[in-house]
Amino acid sequence: MNHWKMLCCLATMTALGAAQPTFAQQGPVAGETVEGSLAGKSMTFASWGGIFQEGQMKALEDFVAKSGVTLYEDGPAEQSKVKAQVESGNVLWDVVVTSNYLPFVECGKLFLKLDFSKIDVSKVPEGQVGECSVPAMNYGTLLMYNKDTYGDNPPTSWADFFDTEKFPGKRAIPGYSDAEGFIVELAFLAEGMKQEDMFPADIDRALDKYRAMRDDLILWTTGAESEQLMESGEADMVMGWTGRGLNAIRNGANFAPVWKDWVVVKDQVVVPVGVKDPDASFALINAYLGAEAQAKFTEVTSYSPINVDAKPQLDELGASFLSTAPDKLAQAYEQNIPYWVEHYDELLSKWAEFLAGN
Repeated sequence: MNHWKMLCCLATMTALGAAQPTFAQQGPVAGETVEGSLAGKSMTFASWGGIFQEGQMKALEDFVAKSGVTLYEDGPAEQSKVKAQVESGNVLWDVVVTSNYLPFVECGKLFLKLDFSKIDVSKVPEGQVGECSVPAMNYGTLLMYNKDTYGDNPPTSWADFFDTEKFPGKRAIPGYSDAEGFIVELAFLAEGMKQEDMFPADIDRALDKYRAMRDDLILWTTGAESEQLMESGEADMVMGWTGRGLNAIRNGANFAPVWKDWVVVKDQVVVPVGVKDPDASFALINAYLGAEAQAKFTEVTSYSPINVDAKPQLDELGASFLSTAPDKLAQAYEQNIPYWVEHYDELLSKWAEFLAGN
């Protein structure tokens, strides 16, 4: 489906020589839930809080009502927390939302291989399903700036984000423990480097660009925090998620997006190894993938739905943040996911050093 213009997980797996998932020809229909099937049971859904998780829980309301399950929510769903649960044999989370790379790095180790006889992925954009994951949504990371700070001379690119002399002010970037390769790529992109010249990546050199503006840097660890930085005006530029930017503006933040070279992102929905009831987890994922569930999710968050039949009703502002709109896709930047999966340990180690202040 060319109109999605997404770097597909199928290409990722092919590049890594991984087996491609086999999907059942018959089985449940995405969005359908058997009445009373989980009555008396409880589950916990772990994600990243704020409007993102609010939208996900909204998408699962019909699943809760029909199945009879008691659904709790928790987070943030960091790798270290999943790993601690799996290694201790005390898995508290039934379904988890992770970053792009982890399901491919940890498939079969931290995360179960999904049973596609129990999950209908026929309406997910082609190539976005992995052996251990389905996409949580399609969205982006982009530059948001404070209109009060920059007035008639706003930043227009990632080069401006790193230019603290021409554009003074506080910058906020993701500071959670899960490493993201696009943070490295954006530093190179700001130098005018083409993606084909970025690899093999000199991660330290890229992170040095952030170290150079450490005094102007704020590290946010949850999406809700990034949103608050915009709403309070504490940050002048934010490297953040599209849905958080939208919600901040809805809540009165005088911020605007820069769509040039926004980063295509797909978080992943996974099931931890050792979960107490895998079939219940698969049922939740199947419900989450439904067209109506995805429409509700998008209406709350503006993140693009991952069911191609979803028809969310959006106002003008919400529609303007929909990352799958043709005008947005024309400006998209697709990070090199296969490279970062293959070099994830190195990325994670150097990112941890950066977070520690080294």
